[in-house]
Amino acid sequence: MISLYGHELSGNTYKVRLLLELLKLDYEYKQVDLIKGEHRQLPYLAINPFGQVPALVDGDQALRDAQAILVYLARQYGGDIWLPIDAVSLSQVVRWLSTTAGEVRQGPENARLYHLFGVKTINIERATDKAHLILKLLDDHLSDRDWLEFERPTIADIAVFPYIALAPDGEISLDGYPHVLAWIERIKRLPHFIGMRGIEASVKAA
Repeated sequence: MISLYGHELSGNTYKVRLLLELLKLDYEYKQVDLIKGEHRQLPYLAINPFGQVPALVDGDQALRDAQAILVYLARQYGGDIWLPIDAVSLSQVVRWLSTTAGEVRQGPENARLYHLFGVKTINIERATDKAHLILKLLDDHLSDRDWLEFERPTIADIAVFPYIALAPDGEISLDGYPHVLAWIERIKRLPHFIGMRGIEASVKAA
C-alpha cells in the first residue's frame, strides 16, 4: 500500500495526490499536523529528514520532494504517457519541473504564502512581479496548444498546475490570462480529477 504524508493546504501535497488519483492507484493519505510541528518530529523525520511535506512511502521506498515523487509515480505506474524517456521528450518535461521549483515557487507560491499564511519575510512585490511574469509566459506558451508539452497531459502539467490555479490565494488575478484559465479547466475535466480548497472540481469533470 502506498502512503502519502502531507497537509490539506499544501499545493505540493495536492499535486501528488492528484496524480495518484489520475493513475487510479490505491493509497492511504496521512495528514501531517504542521501546527503541532509533526513535520519536525519523529517518526516523520525518519521518513523525510528535511521535515517537509509531502513524503511518499511505497513498500521499501521512501521518497520526498513533490517533483521527485511525481517522477517516481509516473515511471513506476504511468509509463511513457505521463513521463516519456526519450532524451528530447524527457528534457521537455523536466524543464517544467524546474520551472515549478523556480519561477512558480518564487512567484505565485510565495505570494500565496505571504497572503494566506502570513509569511512576511517574503518580498511580496518581487513575488507578485514574478507571478505575473510566469503567468504571461504560460499564457503565451498555451496560446496554440492544449498541454504544456505534447498532445496529452504529462507530469509537467500536474507539477505546474496547483500553484498556478491557487494564484488568487496570493491576490494574483488570473483574469488577464485566458489561455491559462482554459488549461486549468482542461485539467479539471480529466477523469478522476480531485480538487482541494481553492481548486474546485469542474461540474463537467468525469
